Amino acid sequence: MKPMRWILGLSNATLRFEKLVIMALAAILFLLVLFNIVTRAVGEALFWVDELAIYTMIWMAMIGASAMVRMRSGVAVTLVTDSLPRALQRPVARLVDLITAALAVVILWVSWQWYDPVALALSGFDFEAFARSTLKFIYFEPTNTIGVSKFWIWLAVPFMAIGMTLHAMANLIEGPPE
Repeated sequence: MKPMRWILGLSNATLRFEKLVIMALAAILFLLVLFNIVTRAVGEALFWVDELAIYTMIWMAMIGASAMVRMRSGVAVTLVTDSLPRALQRPVARLVDLITAALAVVILWVSWQWYDPVALALSGFDFEAFARSTLKFIYFEPTNTIGVSKFWIWLAVPFMAIGMTLHAMANLIEGPPE
């Protein structure tokens, strides 16, 4: 499977990037919470800080979910697999990798349908024309206090799906750990 080695390299590079982003988001989250504590202590609470902290956690969780696929560090119930004969453990691990890859592809496909970039491009990136032609209002709903379109926040889902798909493919190529 040497021609597929580039997927392993891309997955590992993506994982390194995801780890950096997660660390940056964790630092931002810490600063937001600290800022929130200070503003509340002086009686000048800023509600947008709460909302931004929530969105930071969402992005951190989605990127973390993608990274966990590559690191094979997700929560797992191994009661059944540990009780299997050694000869069956590897095929079952491959099946789990295959199911993970299938789930990632489904999330990616649903995200594609949700954002519908082809229809958006055909509408000339005009959000109103897109909404009229597709009856999808994804690009219109604003956040409560920050005021940006929620589609920016929801982009965490397709980014997670892209990373998960890449990592799941790399895991399938690499095979289960010994």
